[in-house]
Amino acid sequence: MMMLVFAVAGWMASVLVTPKSPDGQKFVMLRPGYSTRRIARELKAAGVIRSFDAFVLWHALHRRPSLKAGEYMFERDASIVDVHNRLARGDVYVHTVVIPEGFNMFDIAAAIEAAGLGPAQAFLKVATSDTALIADLAPQATSLEGYLFPNTYNFTRTQSMHDLAAEMVKQFRLRAGELGLSQDVQKTVTLASVIEKETAVEDERPEVASVYSNRLASRIPLQADPSVIYAELLKGTYGGALHHDDMQFDSLYNTYRHPGLPPGPIANPGKSSLAAAMHPAETRYFYFVSDGNGHHRFSSTLEEHNRNVAALRRTVSQR
Repeated sequence: MMMLVFAVAGWMASVLVTPKSPDGQKFVMLRPGYSTRRIARELKAAGVIRSFDAFVLWHALHRRPSLKAGEYMFERDASIVDVHNRLARGDVYVHTVVIPEGFNMFDIAAAIEAAGLGPAQAFLKVATSDTALIADLAPQATSLEGYLFPNTYNFTRTQSMHDLAAEMVKQFRLRAGELGLSQDVQKTVTLASVIEKETAVEDERPEVASVYSNRLASRIPLQADPSVIYAELLKGTYGGALHHDDMQFDSLYNTYRHPGLPPGPIANPGKSSLAAAMHPAETRYFYFVSDGNGHHRFSSTLEEHNRNVAALRRTVSQR
């Protein structure tokens, strides 16, 4: 009998501390509510541990802290003790999602799907319906567009799409608070989103903001191409490029046909675009056009603007 006890003890010691090499990267999803035996079965089936029984017994002897649910990635040699310790720490695998400034909710949904966190349509469903997340700041918001703050996020597969959107809105609230944005939030974010889509040059954003502010004050249509693109994205008709006929597209987001701001943001602006919308430069500009080299030329009159357009065409034709 004593020899049997020693034999079992020796076997346990060997199995518990001998590393196991997974066959490449192995992802194991341990969902909330899984029993110890279910966890051990998942790990054994994935080739992460040597023995189901040894894992269950080790946990029975070391029940504190409890094993944490989540997705785990195994790619290195590890013993049962090592694996158990990782699960006790909750050392879960995170999916990094990079949301650049100017991404709209369709872009964000695609990035979430590409990161393996779930279908794009599932995120869009939340983004277009869960407006309670921002209702106190923007009660007229019909979606979360504009309030999904650009950032680098680390998410896990145990988080719901609501959780992901809530974290992005939380970041918006933090940045808006830093800027002191508390009044006319939806109008400011809407203007900032147009600014964001019009220029990637941070130093130009206050000037772009001044153009649109001057047009709004003079009741001149904004005529912002990105708003037309967004109108077509909402309808599912955008073909990747704008044509002359698109400027007649029937939508309140079409700022060629409808004066004033679009009814809501057309993208998710970063902090500098929000700041520009809050504090436009003081200019008499009503027009701007690309200079063909990543920047823009600004003008106060249509005649000057036409000269800038002609200069752009010459630049393009010489390439």
